[in-house]
Amino acid sequence: MKLIKLITLITVGVFTVQAQQTPGAKQSEPIAIVGGTAHIGNGSILENSLLIFENGVIKNVSEYLGTEDLTQMKVIDAKNQHLYPGFIVPNSTLGLIEIDAVRASDDDAEIGTWNPHIRSLIAYNTESKVVESMRPNGVLLAQITPRGGRISGTSSIVQLDAWNWEDAVLKVDDGIHLNWPNSFSRGRWWLGEDPGLKSNPKYNSQIQGIEAYFNAAKANTNTINTPLNALRGVFDKTKTLYIHVNDEKGIIDAVEFSKSQGLSKTVIVGGYEAYKIASYLKEHNIAVLLQRVHSRPNNDDHDYDLPFKMAHLLVDAGVLVGLETSGDMERMNSRNLPFYAGTTVAHGLTKAQALQLITLNTAQILGIDQNYGSLETGKSATLFISTGDALDMRTNNLTHAYIDGRSISLESHQTKLWKRYSKKYENN
Repeated sequence: MKLIKLITLITVGVFTVQAQQTPGAKQSEPIAIVGGTAHIGNGSILENSLLIFENGVIKNVSEYLGTEDLTQMKVIDAKNQHLYPGFIVPNSTLGLIEIDAVRASDDDAEIGTWNPHIRSLIAYNTESKVVESMRPNGVLLAQITPRGGRISGTSSIVQLDAWNWEDAVLKVDDGIHLNWPNSFSRGRWWLGEDPGLKSNPKYNSQIQGIEAYFNAAKANTNTINTPLNALRGVFDKTKTLYIHVNDEKGIIDAVEFSKSQGLSKTVIVGGYEAYKIASYLKEHNIAVLLQRVHSRPNNDDHDYDLPFKMAHLLVDAGVLVGLETSGDMERMNSRNLPFYAGTTVAHGLTKAQALQLITLNTAQILGIDQNYGSLETGKSATLFISTGDALDMRTNNLTHAYIDGRSISLESHQTKLWKRYSKKYENN
């Protein structure tokens, strides 16, 4: 019995240390945030603001006069601080992989080529320490997206403070993700091939394969054909088709394919060369979830700062743009989403425009802008307070954060380590 008790204590201790913070409780009283600079998310800024939310919904956003009756509310003094809508990271594998080297914690892709029926949502792990580390930088919502194959599967949109995936989900099965074939490829130098770019000889046949699959789905009447049935949403406009493609020819071909299929909700993901055809994308009302800003140019003859100014080039052309963070260490780097947006300010955008890239623009692209993405009356109280500029890594410092009005923890493994080691060196 002593051994059993000891094992139980050790087990409880381990899970106590490792477990994520308890999700925030439902809002129990009205809250008024007074005196802060409210960055609305739609391009406007309100100095000395008054923001009131109750039952998880924003009830008022206005100038703070100081004469309002706030006696029945919890009042938070945000003078000299900043209010922001919660940041949104799209095309993310957050919660699908915890440790890359541990196969049992890796669940971001399914075997096979055609997987429209694979739902990332049911694999989403709310206990992820990586997910937990997003919140201290203001990243509060995410589109959880599968990887691999020609059609990866179906994404869903979640909030990042929940007991389980059922509690986390905000929009179920929002879109299908199609990986467009590359029209060009590089030779394999390690096999003695010319490392330069060359056309993909299988490109046309690969596109024909995509067309055949979509045509089969459109004509399908077999209710038990799960993969083809999963594509119905892109035809009846209940799902968005997200096409992952980077080269100019591929983007044009992808848009023309979408038009030929009669699809009205299409988004380009990645879009490295989208700036070359910005007017074409604007004409066809195609939004872009732009690749990670902190990247290097793909080719030697590209401007060294091309990835930094792509957003500016597209926004100036009138294209609806959001920022995504896929790539190396994408889950960990997702916490840097606000700083990617901040970099675009140094390369042509205003701070208000940069903020829209990770708030209202992304919410519009994902179809959740009725409730999220900006600080407006009637929308969800998913927001945070920072003592400084949230797009600047030097001053992004959250003091409060709320998801649907619930006050959430800003502690993470990283903040615990910071507090631990700051004490070690504070007297040196």
